Amino acid sequence: MRKRTYRRHITSKWAKTKALLANPATARHVPDTRRLTRGSLHDMLRTYGMVYVKPNSGTYGIGVIRVEQHGAEGGHTYAYHAGTRIRSFATYDELYRSLSALTRKRKYLAQKGIHLLKYKGRRFDLRVMVQQSPARRWVTTGVIGRVAAPGKAVTNVHNGGKLKPVEALLGSHTGGQERERVVKGLRSLGLKVARQLHSRYRGIKEVGLDVAMDDRLFPWILEVNTCPDPFIFRKLKDKSIYRRIYRYAKAYGRL
Repeated sequence: MRKRTYRRHITSKWAKTKALLANPATARHVPDTRRLTRGSLHDMLRTYGMVYVKPNSGTYGIGVIRVEQHGAEGGHTYAYHAGTRIRSFATYDELYRSLSALTRKRKYLAQKGIHLLKYKGRRFDLRVMVQQSPARRWVTTGVIGRVAAPGKAVTNVHNGGKLKPVEALLGSHTGGQERERVVKGLRSLGLKVARQLHSRYRGIKEVGLDVAMDDRLFPWILEVNTCPDPFIFRKLKDKSIYRRIYRYAKAYGRL
């Protein structure tokens, strides 16, 4: 009898989103996410004012576009921010026509925009690393912050983002005890996400959550990577964090 094999790397953001939406414990942390169409984007802009458009498969924040609607029709009421380029439009049709030129060759998703907290005037989000231990238990092994480069809409390191300890980034937004509670909650959320995805995709051994914190310090899951970069954790002062991440990754054959 042929041995069944399972995929370790799930590339479709839509597939991972649907898996998280199937469990109320993880669904409450997922922003409204839909397949990108002319109608879905228009509806979401009217509802939320700001939407992120992202390729269904892809890494490093490549192709992610921030789209906004300002006020009513007339004047420059629509805009998008792609890379360091910002373009404005008087009508939705003009916006979507220009956006289609950037997205037409790939499948894209539209996601409710979360207004990220800022560190020294620059947006940041958080990466939560969760891995299977050698004993095959899910463990949150690290949390690190990513600060967007000046003029960029995304925080990814490969797009110029800078890595910072989560405690430093949250320092101006909350006090010591509250900060500890928030980080503990992030670690718990990471475990819930890993277990939920693993229930659908039995081959995965690691997940990296990209999490946005809103002004209420509520965590929103922007994306989940099933092949996250372990090396970013070398930047942390506490080297024991990276050593454990490396040891676990080596145990399940990633490194």
